[in-house]
Amino acid sequence: MGQQEKVATSLAGTVSEEISASLTAVDAELARRYPGDPGTRQPVHTVYVPGDVFEPGTLRSWGDQALAALDEHAPDAASFAAVLGIPEELAGPVHDRVRAKLSREPVEDLRIDFEDGYGPRPDAEEDEAAARAARLVSEAYANGTAAPYMGIRMKCMEAGVRDRGIRTTDVFLTGLMEAGGLPDGLVLTLPKVTYPEQVTAFVQLLEAFEKAHGLDAGRIGFEIQIETSQSILAADGTAAVARMIDAARGRATGLHYGTFDYSACVGVSAAYQASDHPAADHAKAVMQVAAAGTGVRVSDGSTNVLPVGPTAQVHEAWRLHYGLTRRALARAYYQGWDMHPGHLPTRYAAVYTFYREGLEPAAARLAAYVAKAGGDVMDEPATAKALSGYLLRGIDCGALDTAEVARLTGLTRADLDAFASPRRGDLTVTAP
Repeated sequence: MGQQEKVATSLAGTVSEEISASLTAVDAELARRYPGDPGTRQPVHTVYVPGDVFEPGTLRSWGDQALAALDEHAPDAASFAAVLGIPEELAGPVHDRVRAKLSREPVEDLRIDFEDGYGPRPDAEEDEAAARAARLVSEAYANGTAAPYMGIRMKCMEAGVRDRGIRTTDVFLTGLMEAGGLPDGLVLTLPKVTYPEQVTAFVQLLEAFEKAHGLDAGRIGFEIQIETSQSILAADGTAAVARMIDAARGRATGLHYGTFDYSACVGVSAAYQASDHPAADHAKAVMQVAAAGTGVRVSDGSTNVLPVGPTAQVHEAWRLHYGLTRRALARAYYQGWDMHPGHLPTRYAAVYTFYREGLEPAAARLAAYVAKAGGDVMDEPATAKALSGYLLRGIDCGALDTAEVARLTGLTRADLDAFASPRRGDLTVTAP
């Protein structure tokens, strides 16, 4: 030990107290606006099925159709990997996990669509379809056949369809309540939001429903679909999407990018409307920054190129979808839309390859951080948070196993949760 240093200060103790007092309101505002990620599972995709098409066996049918597509167009691990360019060492593990996923849980998030995929119908017909959707969703959760997340996309808050959207929402939610209550996995999607006031109006609708049924305030959350340029940049030059998150009063759970409506809104011709267009990248970057730290998650859009027809055509569509999904994952868009059962094999192949190829490097970096070890990268707490989040997402979707992550990192699931959401309490690392 060297010579003990003399510690001297110049400021009175009241200075720190006065500064803290002056920032009390800011501290509260930061906690309210930026609570951080909720730490719950985020689905890797959302599947849209029109309200008149959804049946009790829809989820299983999508999985069976996806497996049949694999059997017909890529019957083994080597052929599937060759189509998509999956590294040889990952071909078997990814292929096996994709098939297991399609057999066990082919759809992670289902939206029964009463908007574009359903269209205008007579009121009596849509009423009946919405009531039927509520019954089928309730039955699916009761008998264990539900996707982890399920709900509806109603018509938007624009004047021409507003009353219909409100009524469909009411019919659907009322049907769920009468069948036993709102399921934990309930998700609503509000489309074509242009002004924050439309979000405020939807909050008003949900508040009225909760009050009518004696539900806790804030019980029902919803996603905001970004499909217009005005939702990104308002007339006064501000980021309207940030104001929409605020207008949701803590109910917003996600921002979903609508590839084709948004592209058309800014004048992109049909042949170039895609999720990797520069206009799409700009919109999603603004969404991402607006949502960061708020607990609201961002979802990419979809491709309208369907993997159907002869094998060569299916392979081309698969490569496109796989590439777009990998591109989105690298940009931290961990969710997207899938429009056809044939998209499921490449959705999961892209997701599983993304997590399995990064498993060992991520685990090693996190283990070194915990052990305060050296290496060629000096990581900070923010990086440990990102590494833990990466591993947790891989576990949640089935790309990784809890046991293999524990073996490589020396950390339990609870440890990973603590690193990923450090605000939740003191971090105590335990043995797996």
